[in-house]
Amino acid sequence: MKNIVVLTGAGISKESGINTFRDSDGLWENYRIEDVANFDSWQKNPDLVRSFYNQRRKQAMEAKPNQAHKELVRLESHFNVNIITQNIDDLHERAGSKNIIHLHGEINKVRSVRDSNYIIELKHWELTKTDKDEYGEPLRPHIVWFGESVPMIEPSIDLCQNADILIIIGTSLVVYPAAGLMDQTPINCKKYLVDPNEVKADFNGISFVQEKASIGVKKVIDEIFIDNHIIE
Repeated sequence: MKNIVVLTGAGISKESGINTFRDSDGLWENYRIEDVANFDSWQKNPDLVRSFYNQRRKQAMEAKPNQAHKELVRLESHFNVNIITQNIDDLHERAGSKNIIHLHGEINKVRSVRDSNYIIELKHWELTKTDKDEYGEPLRPHIVWFGESVPMIEPSIDLCQNADILIIIGTSLVVYPAAGLMDQTPINCKKYLVDPNEVKADFNGISFVQEKASIGVKKVIDEIFIDNHIIE
């Protein structure tokens, strides 16, 4: 069975109502990155950081998987599929996908500042200062902030190194280390890029589908099925 690795970015969740970072109306518009997305910010103004991610969590919980998420579940019926997502929402899981790596953390989870293995899944959207770890310290969002290590990058590299097909969906491929995963694939790996925006970089050997995720992902999967003589 062929190994298919799917790398997803904010573009796949946009159609579910979750704005991307670079949109003019993006969810970061009224916040400076340095105010909400690093550990220094958490230490200096935890209430602001907590409020920011509470709103992100509320939005993610209210969102629903779109057709692009569901198409990837269809792909799992015939191939060994692993999804590596830069997104912090759980739309892939709720759509029914099974093998998912979250590179940048998960918005529905919080963790201890002192013990990174102490992780709790929230059943509601609001994290408060009274939510504390076993040491009595306030829990922080389970998000990989700027300047922090990306613990799931090594397993992601391993998956890419064994990929027969790589599908990239809705990501600008400018944020590292995620952007470097494409270079880890074997030379004979078939690569697809789905994005509605014009690709300015020169990605040799990639089949570019300039469509929004819900349309482009279906086109790619239909092509893969035809190439592999799969009839549904």
